Amino acid sequence: MVGSVHRGKSEADTVLHHAAADAPIDVAPQDLRNITPASPLCVDLDGTLTPSDTLVEGVLALLGSRHLFWALHGLLKGGRALLKQRVAEVSLMDATLLPYNTNLLTYLQEQKRRGRRLVLVTAADASVARSVAEHHAGLFDEVLASDGSLNLKGEAKAQALVERFGAKQFVYIGNDATDVAIWRVAQAGILVNASRRTAAAARLATKVEAEFRREAPIPMALLRAMRPHQWAKNVLVIVPVFTAHAATDLSNWISALITFVAFCATASGIYLFNDLTDLAADRRHPRKRMRPFASGAVPLTAGFLAGAALLCTGLLLAALAGALLVLLLYAVLSLAYSMKLKELPLVDVFVLAALYTVRIVAGGEATGHTISLWLICFSSFLFLSLALVKRVEELQSAAGQGKSSISRRGYTPEDAPILRGFGCASSFAASLVLALFVQSEALQQQHYASPALLWAVVPLVLFWQCRLWLSAARGYMHDDPIIYAARDWVSWVVALCVFIVLMAAKSVSWFGS
Repeated sequence: MVGSVHRGKSEADTVLHHAAADAPIDVAPQDLRNITPASPLCVDLDGTLTPSDTLVEGVLALLGSRHLFWALHGLLKGGRALLKQRVAEVSLMDATLLPYNTNLLTYLQEQKRRGRRLVLVTAADASVARSVAEHHAGLFDEVLASDGSLNLKGEAKAQALVERFGAKQFVYIGNDATDVAIWRVAQAGILVNASRRTAAAARLATKVEAEFRREAPIPMALLRAMRPHQWAKNVLVIVPVFTAHAATDLSNWISALITFVAFCATASGIYLFNDLTDLAADRRHPRKRMRPFASGAVPLTAGFLAGAALLCTGLLLAALAGALLVLLLYAVLSLAYSMKLKELPLVDVFVLAALYTVRIVAGGEATGHTISLWLICFSSFLFLSLALVKRVEELQSAAGQGKSSISRRGYTPEDAPILRGFGCASSFAASLVLALFVQSEALQQQHYASPALLWAVVPLVLFWQCRLWLSAARGYMHDDPIIYAARDWVSWVVALCVFIVLMAAKSVSWFGS
């Protein structure tokens, strides 16, 4: 998490230089020299020291666990303080994996070297607060936190700090509207990732000495979390338009387009929920740790709201296109995959293959063209192969990093050879089904002037699949195979060749046809 700092003209510029070395600086009228080293610096945790929310993360970690209901019962029995205590007890949050506001940490470390007393004061449970303090060994002199009976937030936190240090005898670093009550009794305040409304209220309540802001706007980071590059997969909904030889019907394209947008919205919503439930695993991953939720670039609550809105939008559009039931099946399978099925060996890849195939079925429902058994069989084998490519790549990457397993996956690196065998067999099975289909089309001779030309499609498709497996074996594939293919020039050449063959078979009379 990076940000900018607003502060006064003084030697305090040196104090905050490292905290804002990579961000623009504005001058504020206050001077940090007004704050003496004797004034304790009280630092909030959730949304401040870490851009995340430890309670929400704890609840997310318990999803699908029998402990969740016991923890939630604490809310009814003893309020938020008991809920936080129970969640902390069973979620076992790892403070070393939390994202931290590095600019703020640099500033705090500088203040510590200058002899400033630092206090971690948070509404999070005491066990979480102690874990964070231990992770930043030697930084905090004292920890004040919720204890299972008292929720140390807002007025309660203000009262505790006044009792501990006295009114106007401490500086408070916070981010939330509930912190305004604390700033009223503080000597001064420092804002971290505060909204405009909260910042304005804080300036009315106390003297604001500095402000750390987000560098990347939340909407842009949220859009990145929605993974628009994955929308390419949803082009599969138009496949029935071509297999039914109905590409000249405008109504088919309109229905297919609405279905495409419905799947994009639904898939993005599910991606958000998937990332929310995979925080710990993503933070352990060398690339996924930079995802917006894992890195703290987007608040977790914003992800929930955006995910729900996207799912509702997708369902409404699917109902309009006449593919609601298929989209519901897709959503249920996707959520089940995110919650649990991804952890079950083999079940995960079969579900992934089904999710690809469901897109084609949805396109058929929306356009009114029945999907043939040939197409279902071919797509099932093809997408099973692609799902296995993705899993083999992950296992090879884990082996290269010396890991014995992949978080939330039911495999070990030793499983890669057998999965590779399954995947290659699926590729050849898909090509065999395609060859039998071509033979069927050649016998019918209803839609093609030269159906014999269709045989050229079989080796092209097989070549493309073999290339994907070779790329995975050599460690070139670091993305979903569909996304990899979309960026691969050879895949585009193969697609162009397939298109030329289909057009030639349709319009050119060769081989005595």
